[in-house]
Amino acid sequence: MRIALFGTSADPPTAGHQAIMSWLSERYDWVAVWAADNPFKSHQTPLEHRAAMLQLLIADVDTPRHNIALEQELSSFRTLETVEKAKVTWGDDAELTLIIGSDLLSQLPRWYRIEDLLQQVQLLIVPRPGYAIDESSSELVQKLGGKIAIASLTGLNVSSTAYRENGNLEALTPPVVAYINRQHLYKCQDTTKKSFQLR
Repeated sequence: MRIALFGTSADPPTAGHQAIMSWLSERYDWVAVWAADNPFKSHQTPLEHRAAMLQLLIADVDTPRHNIALEQELSSFRTLETVEKAKVTWGDDAELTLIIGSDLLSQLPRWYRIEDLLQQVQLLIVPRPGYAIDESSSELVQKLGGKIAIASLTGLNVSSTAYRENGNLEALTPPVVAYINRQHLYKCQDTTKKSFQLR
């Protein structure tokens, strides 16, 4: 069984994350998605809200897929622990592929026990607009034992950061926007509401 492991900060999850899930679902037997705390980032929103938004994103994939699921129990501060949990869930025979954006490639060598991790998973790098695949980082990861493939998909030119900083609603899907409004998440939403009230 071929399993795609797709953990993301999801702060908030975007239409770009949704496009990646949909693409993965056509190429893997199972797409496991979870919201994670990235030790290299600071997060604005509690993990349970980010997981709830990811669940909405999965439910709203254009063509309903039955092989994408929120597997929040996989979430761990350390990816190696996530992989250990995945092996318990799907067995040692499962072929695990870790999905990461090209923006994270340069961080990979600093990840916890990276050589142990790279022995247990294949890597699929999803190119992101504005983040060229860094050849020196790629070579270093391969020297550490990484088996790297590059996705034929290029991620959408949207980001969680752009939404948080500029309130760019085009980055998000309507169910996620509705959830953010209901839960009063993100300061940029408050700003947007105030600007509408002033007009």
